[in-house]
Amino acid sequence: MCVAVPALILSIDGTSAEVDIEGVRRRTSIYLTPEAKVGDYVLMHAGFAIRVIDVKEAQETIALLKDINAAGR
Repeated sequence: MCVAVPALILSIDGTSAEVDIEGVRRRTSIYLTPEAKVGDYVLMHAGFAIRVIDVKEAQETIALLKDINAAGR
């Protein structure tokens, strides 16, 4: 199963961004989301930011993913 995860944009360099995913930093392409800016949450999938999302949606999704993880233990 493939899942897109919320990631907070920390910095941008051209079409690449450094993001934070629950304390883990990664590089991602923002080629598909040129409107994204530092401080925005994006849905990240397979190394690409595929959509800008609001803070509420990001927090709800993170909570759901944590619940799923806890249920699987």
